[in-house]
Amino acid sequence: MKYWNLKKINQSALEKIGPIPRSISKIFEKFKKELDPNAEVEALEEFKISRYQTVASVKYVLFLFIVPILANQISKSLIFGPCINYFWNKEQPNIFLNESQEERAFAELERFEEKLHFEILIGKTPHLSNTMINERMGHKAIELARDYANESSDAIKNILSDLFSATIFISIIITGKRQVSILKSFTNELIYGLSDTAKAFLIILFTDIFVGFHSPHGWEVVIEVILRHFGLPESRDFIFVFISTFPVILDTIFKYWIFRYLNRISPSAVATYHNMNE
Repeated sequence: MKYWNLKKINQSALEKIGPIPRSISKIFEKFKKELDPNAEVEALEEFKISRYQTVASVKYVLFLFIVPILANQISKSLIFGPCINYFWNKEQPNIFLNESQEERAFAELERFEEKLHFEILIGKTPHLSNTMINERMGHKAIELARDYANESSDAIKNILSDLFSATIFISIIITGKRQVSILKSFTNELIYGLSDTAKAFLIILFTDIFVGFHSPHGWEVVIEVILRHFGLPESRDFIFVFISTFPVILDTIFKYWIFRYLNRISPSAVATYHNMNE
């Protein structure tokens, strides 16, 4: 019964535009509620429903994020980690998974050699013979090989553990249809309960951070971190093509959402958004 009552909370936010302005109809509805002898009982019931909705939504959001994260870390440490380490050390595969790792390792080794010669020239490091320099270079090469071998094995662990946690996340959503409905109702009430200025502020903040065309470097860093996390080659061509197309697609989807839904539900918020964005 509570589940069906939760759907009634957001009907005022989703009602269609009628011939009478909504502000006038709300005034009549307010007078009607105040004159109703059962107004206190209904208000108390609405408060109980709203409180139940808030508590259930917060619990479900925490459960939705904490459980997949724990599953990711536990599976990576106790299941996939030992297996990957065993086969990795047993088979002794290549150190690098892709050319990007190899290029980064060579660049680090080259910088180490240049830094060593520079410190010798300025007197920070005592003069070393070619044999001693080659010995230090060999130690550095072994250290880099160990580091990149660990990075390669970690990438494989990340792929398996992320797939496992994504499966857990999707399973929670599929099996928790009732909780998802409650969360949708709570989110709609929270968003549509904001003032027009707050809605416009959040829209501008979201578009400038994620859709803004003035932040290509941020997108570049994010994509590089994701590719490195999964051990994929850091292709500059792919990164530049992604940056030049994906924000445009996001911007188009967002403008369609404003035109299709927000303009019908809250036209004053759209007007405020355009005024603040100019």
